[in-house]
Amino acid sequence: MSLRLLLSEVIFAFCLAATLLYRYGNVYRHHIIVTIAVLIAWYFSLLIIFVLPLDVSSTVYRQCCEQNNLTATAFGGNVTIAPPLCREPWSNVPDNVYPNLWRVVYWTSQCLTWLILPLMQSYIKAGDFTVRGKLKSALIDNAIYYGSYLFICGILLIYIALKPGLDLDGQKLKAIASSASNTWGLFLLVLLLGYALVEVPRGLWNASKPGYTLHYSYFKAAKLSLDKCEAEETVDDVLEALQAASVAIGVGHPFHRNLETIFQKVPAELKDRMNRRQLPDDTPTDSPSEKALIRLHKHTIKSLQTLQRTETQWGILIEKIFHLEDIAKNQASHDRRFKSTFPVVRPLPLRFVYNPTVEWYWKCVIKSYAQKLAAFAAGALSVAVVWSEVTFFNKSPVLSLFAQFVNLAKVEYDYFTIEILSTLIIAYLCYCAYSTVLKIRVLNLYYLAPHHQTNEYSLIFSGMMLCRLTPPMCLNFLGLIHMDSHIITTHILETHYTQVMGHMDVISIISDGFNVYFPMAILAFCLATYFSLGSRLLSMLGFQQFLGDDELTTDLVEEGRELIKRERRKRQRTEDSMSRRLRPLRRDESTESARAGLLRDVESTDYYVGESDRYTPSNHYDHGYQAEIYHDLSSDNLTTYTTNSNRVGPPPRGLFDDI
Repeated sequence: MSLRLLLSEVIFAFCLAATLLYRYGNVYRHHIIVTIAVLIAWYFSLLIIFVLPLDVSSTVYRQCCEQNNLTATAFGGNVTIAPPLCREPWSNVPDNVYPNLWRVVYWTSQCLTWLILPLMQSYIKAGDFTVRGKLKSALIDNAIYYGSYLFICGILLIYIALKPGLDLDGQKLKAIASSASNTWGLFLLVLLLGYALVEVPRGLWNASKPGYTLHYSYFKAAKLSLDKCEAEETVDDVLEALQAASVAIGVGHPFHRNLETIFQKVPAELKDRMNRRQLPDDTPTDSPSEKALIRLHKHTIKSLQTLQRTETQWGILIEKIFHLEDIAKNQASHDRRFKSTFPVVRPLPLRFVYNPTVEWYWKCVIKSYAQKLAAFAAGALSVAVVWSEVTFFNKSPVLSLFAQFVNLAKVEYDYFTIEILSTLIIAYLCYCAYSTVLKIRVLNLYYLAPHHQTNEYSLIFSGMMLCRLTPPMCLNFLGLIHMDSHIITTHILETHYTQVMGHMDVISIISDGFNVYFPMAILAFCLATYFSLGSRLLSMLGFQQFLGDDELTTDLVEEGRELIKRERRKRQRTEDSMSRRLRPLRRDESTESARAGLLRDVESTDYYVGESDRYTPSNHYDHGYQAEIYHDLSSDNLTTYTTNSNRVGPPPRGLFDDI
């Protein structure tokens, strides 16, 4: 018996959660409460994923011991009695470890996802100026979530009250709470998996075709440019309203402090531009009420978050398209050396190993085949998941593929295979579900951006979804491998995870109906996704979708290509100008050379956007990015990052800065 593997999994899950949070969040700017809450949400969700396979292998051993009427663990100590017919896994731990761990992890996650994180998320975007007002707005804002949860709980309570012979006690109330949460999560999980089980393999296959990916990226650039322009216009309206409010509210006004709180959310460059502009003559200058200021505060926070998200998405998409265009150009190269339009300076050891020749073979030859191989593997896993979801309730014969694999490993006491197989299945289900949440157009407010560019609102949402989806996903997985006795209707020793969460025996419509047969709907959603029924329906309703040969799609692709050409010229001019500044002029350079350089700096003036015109609504596609040059004097390495000079950062650090 050893705790080493369990401790390794616990430490690894924490390191992975902390690394991901550091990559996507900004621990130096975000409030410490937000950082800790999101870290716990991510950590506990990952912990369930990594530790549950160990619980499964331990349960297989305990089942063997029970079948042979032997005791696996002596009570009151860590001494293990090894049955002669059962082989003990080296990762086995005392029986009280997993129940205590699951109680802490599960109920903490439930408190986070249903109480703390939703309130925290709404509290951040609330426009009130007092703690009480923010909490009240947060409760109202979460009424739809609490309402759906309480609605399910109410139905279950009425069902139990009308069913004769059932009395409510603490265990039944806990089962009702777990059932309501798992039912909500299972409903969302089926929708996400029905889309992702088809889209993940298809996305990998399409990614292996650089031409297709490049055209799709052009299409996304055209749509995102429109979103960015709308976000900039919204910010313009907010700035105009703030300017009018600043005229009406003087220094001695009772609401002046509230107005200053709003201005703290606005970046300095936007304040300067607001001060330079003049208000229209018909702008009302009446003193706004407190409710009007609250609405303006909330609108300011939301508009700046939307602008920051769209600008971040735009910068990442531009870099991706530049890279895809470089691949398309280098595929026709005869010297087989990868040449980038905007090369990235790498560390010296990496440059020696990953030289231009190796880069060419990887990006132009090997990577495409690797993505096709990954697409085939993901497709096989998706087919296995769908088949197992449709047939996992059938006990004899066992039709679920995953249950068959686990049963074969049980016979040989191959605990390592059981743990690896369980981890692989859960990891694939999690990847499909979690990668889909932030891709849905309806959830366009949330976006996880690397390099510390994700705002607090999106981080909290991601933590909330992880805690909400992981428990029902793991219960569904246990049903797929026939480790849930209430699905296969056979008395077996179950995992400690199932025992802690409890069964829904008191609610037969959930335990025998919804939780068993609703996952079969995944097949219907997969078929709808495979034939792109959702995309075609959205296209008919006016939401542009990438449909290949559609005329509107072709127009947007051409529009996106022109936008990228414009961005490339701006980047090239900026880099040329910076290189001339860093390279001192030699005395033998002629005056004509200097004059030619100056002319190159100002050529194509029709594509140039001045600082004062950057956010004007008339220049819909001229909101260009300027290159910020960071020069490391100690290593003389020059690295160029494409960002916007007017990039809008997240709100000031601290949830209570404006109180």
